[in-house]
Amino acid sequence: MRILSSLTRAAALGVAAVLAATALTACGDDAASATDNPYGLLQPGVLRAGTLTDAPPNVYLKDGKFTGFDNDLLTAVAAKVGLKVEFVGTDFSALLSQVNNRKFDVGSSSITITEARKKTVDFGNGYDFGHFGLDVPAGSPITGFDQLAGKRVVVVQGTVQDDYATGEGLDPVRVPDYNGAINQLKAGTADAWIAPAEIGDKSAADSGGKITVAAKLLSPAPTAYAFAKGNDKLREALDKGLDEVIADGTWSRLQAQYYPGRPIPADFTPGSGTVPVPSASATS
Repeated sequence: MRILSSLTRAAALGVAAVLAATALTACGDDAASATDNPYGLLQPGVLRAGTLTDAPPNVYLKDGKFTGFDNDLLTAVAAKVGLKVEFVGTDFSALLSQVNNRKFDVGSSSITITEARKKTVDFGNGYDFGHFGLDVPAGSPITGFDQLAGKRVVVVQGTVQDDYATGEGLDPVRVPDYNGAINQLKAGTADAWIAPAEIGDKSAADSGGKITVAAKLLSPAPTAYAFAKGNDKLREALDKGLDEVIADGTWSRLQAQYYPGRPIPADFTPGSGTVPVPSASATS
């Protein structure tokens, strides 16, 4: 019996040693992970960003490369943190839930901060302002947002333009992407499209005279990058990087590149508001 008891104690000590070694290894793996991937990215060193392919000049695909003001700015911001960006195209209506479910590390698509969206994702500091644009088919009698009652108004699903139209009681036609809205105007199956103004301007300019911009309305809140709930380390790091690209003139240069001649509202300050914003002429 004493022999069996000794063997049992030895076996128990052996199991305990194995468990302790396993625990130490796991702790070591956790520590290594925290060092190699401090922001909890899907792939260490790479910021996977969900974006759109069809919304110039903000976010779009050109010659196989994701570009536009928002995406070029994000690339510059990420570089300040030592990260490379991998852009992936998606629909705007799915973007925020995909960010919060960690399919993407960040959402980049001129996303206006709203209280409703804060229930799904966290936002970084605002990096841009925007206007609503009212695009109509060429020759339309519509000249303002106050003339849309009873009209067939198209919006991209899930956007703040969708929220605005719904709030105004317009019962809008919802499409999944910007090309869908543009095609409805060109085909004459929609009377108007409420768009982000910069995208509406570009769409009208590229329409061959089929679309015109009837009016603009200042958007109620800034745009910002979206993060999964609780991903504070990544959000704070990119907020810091945003301040750095504002201070070094990158933000002003990209504004001038993508929105030439667009005035900046006097009450809008990008980033944390703690750094000066150089003029575009000072950075060119």
